[in-house]
Amino acid sequence: MSSPQVDVVLPCLDEAGALPWVLGRLPEGWRAIVVDNGSTDGSADVAREHGALVVEEARRGFGAAAHAGLEAATAPYVAFCDADASMDPADLPTLAAPVLAGDAELVLGRRRPTARGAWPFHARVANRVLAHLMRRASGVALHDLGPMRVASREGLLGLGLLDRRSGYPLEMVLRASEAGWRIHELDVPYSPRVGRSKVTGTIRGTVRAVEDMSRLLREAGR
Repeated sequence: MSSPQVDVVLPCLDEAGALPWVLGRLPEGWRAIVVDNGSTDGSADVAREHGALVVEEARRGFGAAAHAGLEAATAPYVAFCDADASMDPADLPTLAAPVLAGDAELVLGRRRPTARGAWPFHARVANRVLAHLMRRASGVALHDLGPMRVASREGLLGLGLLDRRSGYPLEMVLRASEAGWRIHELDVPYSPRVGRSKVTGTIRGTVRAVEDMSRLLREAGR
């Protein structure tokens, strides 16, 4: 069996209900790396039953889980996707195409809600404000801090990403921009997630994410 060209990192905290659908939608030949970030609902067992490589990450935080998956990856390219069924892994080849063709170093998915309630109002407003600040800080015409993205494993490791909380996706863009990467954005459908979000599903989680990202933007401004 040949080695996968793309490993898909799926940070996971209590996503047992969504994982069967998510893992079943993975492109053929791509490997899923489910990073269990302290689940209590048996997510890790579900992931293993559906053929995923499971990595345990005890440190809580999206960045901690995402980076643990990146370090566990062995394929030349790495994709990131939420494990809550809000985004369809079947859309990943479209995002990966410019990277695999050498036309971009990083491609992000711009979320396009498919139904009312897919993207809570408070989270959508926070994303819009942060995206504006990100454009000013990075000089890249992006509209979303979306979690679905694709880049080379070696390149991502070379960025030296340090954030281990909600600022990880933003830090990736800022460091990639500083490194002169070509960063593209493509539309992807965004559906209501299975279960409750730990970040955008609550105002408290959204505020914490905004705080993490605001800190990174202040540092970039300096």
